[in-house]
Amino acid sequence: MAGIKEVASRAGLSVATVSRALSGKSNVSSRSRRLAQEAARELGFVPSYHASSLASGRNHNIGLVVPNVQRWYFSSVLEGVSETLLDAGYDLTLYNVGEQPERRNSILTDFLLRKRLDAVIAVALVLSEEEIGQLLAVHRPIVGIGGALRGASTIRIDDEGLAMMATRHLIGLGHTRIAHITGDAGLNRDFRLPQLRQKGFTAALAGAGLEFRQDWHATADFTIQGAYAAGRRLLGASAERPTAVFAASDEMAVGIMLAARDFGLRVPEDLSVVGIDGHELAATFGLTTVSQDPRGQGRLAAATALALLEGAGRDSDGGASDGGPAATAAQDQEYPTEFVIRHSTAVPPDVT
Repeated sequence: MAGIKEVASRAGLSVATVSRALSGKSNVSSRSRRLAQEAARELGFVPSYHASSLASGRNHNIGLVVPNVQRWYFSSVLEGVSETLLDAGYDLTLYNVGEQPERRNSILTDFLLRKRLDAVIAVALVLSEEEIGQLLAVHRPIVGIGGALRGASTIRIDDEGLAMMATRHLIGLGHTRIAHITGDAGLNRDFRLPQLRQKGFTAALAGAGLEFRQDWHATADFTIQGAYAAGRRLLGASAERPTAVFAASDEMAVGIMLAARDFGLRVPEDLSVVGIDGHELAATFGLTTVSQDPRGQGRLAAATALALLEGAGRDSDGGASDGGPAATAAQDQEYPTEFVIRHSTAVPPDVT
């Protein structure tokens, strides 16, 4: 069987470059990585990840912890993380903690701390300082998506600010009777996303001198079905209907639009609707929304984890301990978003 020297000769690269390329390290050009992979494939060379792990102390495996992989946002993040790690030659271990806290505890105290993973990406989960400290104590980089994690790198969007912007869009069109559908209490357990988006909504109303009406405030479970049921109650129970709705997610915005149809209300002629997320259904329904690109967030999170691992490796080569600054340096990255105006919003009917 061919060895790494033969691969390097075939590719016209140094042994060190081929080793870095085939082990998934980031400090290799895309051209060199392609040449190394092609030469290895032609010669039937398969790198020994067991030997590589022994030499580097790594498993080439990164863990992704999500609350519910069936939801669109989390599955989109998973796609972004997976494709980035695959390109880098890393395996992905998925932990779907669901609604059972004991599962999360076993993951954090057992699987992760037994050093089966090189890094951890936590999506929409609040980790306590004790939990973060446990992970950092065994020199495992942590990357969070969805909110700040003390001592860990994070990728987030400005939920409060974006909700304020979406609500101001409706106010700018002339709407004064604006309802809001948000997440129920259980969904505020982690990064309190519904709470943050509602805070932005109420701040926009207050800034325009508008009243927050409790009868125009509905809660659901961030699904189309849940918002459809809540929307029927919202639009059917109030003596005075709102002319616009800000939904804390695109799926709930779609549910509201379907409920409006049941009452013979046209969107946007009778009811304007705006959401947040950039869900794939938003374009289909012509929904005005804030696109947050969860797949891109996943790619960035994976790239951040790999960069932290590269930094830790360089520090270790240079004589520093595994717990050197590069291994735990925290970065707070606000992910760029796009406000996409479609035909679900218009001036209110009493203005036209």
